[in-house]
Amino acid sequence: MLTCNKSVFRLLLVFTGLIMVLFITPIFISHSLAESNKVMTPYGESTVDFDLHKVPNAPVYYVTGLAGVPGAENEGLTANAGFVVTDKGVVVYDALGTPILGYRLLMAIRKITNKPVTHVVVGHYHADHIYGLQAFKEHTKATIWAQKASNVYIGSYDAKQRLAQRREALFPWVDERTYVVEPDKTFLDRQIFDMGDTKVELIHAGPAHAPDDVIMIVRKYGVVFTGDLIFGGRLPFLGGDEVNTKNWLKGIEYLENIKPAPRFVIPGHGKADTNPQESIAFTRDYIRYLRTQMGEAVQNLTQFKEAYTNTDWSKYKDVPTFEAANRGNAYQVYLEMESELFN
Repeated sequence: MLTCNKSVFRLLLVFTGLIMVLFITPIFISHSLAESNKVMTPYGESTVDFDLHKVPNAPVYYVTGLAGVPGAENEGLTANAGFVVTDKGVVVYDALGTPILGYRLLMAIRKITNKPVTHVVVGHYHADHIYGLQAFKEHTKATIWAQKASNVYIGSYDAKQRLAQRREALFPWVDERTYVVEPDKTFLDRQIFDMGDTKVELIHAGPAHAPDDVIMIVRKYGVVFTGDLIFGGRLPFLGGDEVNTKNWLKGIEYLENIKPAPRFVIPGHGKADTNPQESIAFTRDYIRYLRTQMGEAVQNLTQFKEAYTNTDWSKYKDVPTFEAANRGNAYQVYLEMESELFN
């Protein structure tokens, strides 16, 4: 009987050991993986995937943000950014949504080239694109460029409120040390940087998504950074009092008529596209559809709730950001069409 009890006891010990291995080992492995992905910066640590892509046959590189709203799961990496390497230095377009991400972009540049960053172009002053400017302001001698209407956002109540919100939603990646960096120089309609082997051209395409929308054209390589004028593979975000969809369509028309036609488009959000006309057409058709449907509702004095319910959204309902963005987009356009009708 005693021998039997000892055997049972040994079996229990072995079984307990197996349970501990099964439950503790995955935790250890998971922790080790997180540690191996950790990147240290002067602004704190980051573990979010940060993949740098190269445009085929061009010294142009870009980072693609993740889908969703800025939060802990993506560390604020929801927008795109990129840069072009030239004879005279590096021109950066957008700086991402936290100082840490801005510094990671700078780290990526330094892995590609030892040439200095000479220009940083702000696609527009929205929070998911600008807090990374702090890294370039504090760790390079680059000149930060923006369109003149950027002053609508800088120093505004909305800017202060958004920064406070981000300090909560994105802590510790955005914290009390984070601030809005103002541009060193602004332009009105068009600006060209002569970079030796190539020219980089800035065009004011706003007011559209924002008053200060800027697209950046690198004609030598057929590459266009569109900012939030184009969203790749997802619905655009139309929220905000400054949105002007009528003029947004004019900006898209400009993109469609660039000669020679671009071979590669890097949007403000979503996947970059080797078939630019397709992604441009998708954003254009979506905005046109909103304006048509909501415009008819306003003309007929139909309340928004009824108009939204009665609209056929089947073409867009399977797009990843439909649930998060579409209703708000439709309401924004409804208000805009009301303003156009009665003013």
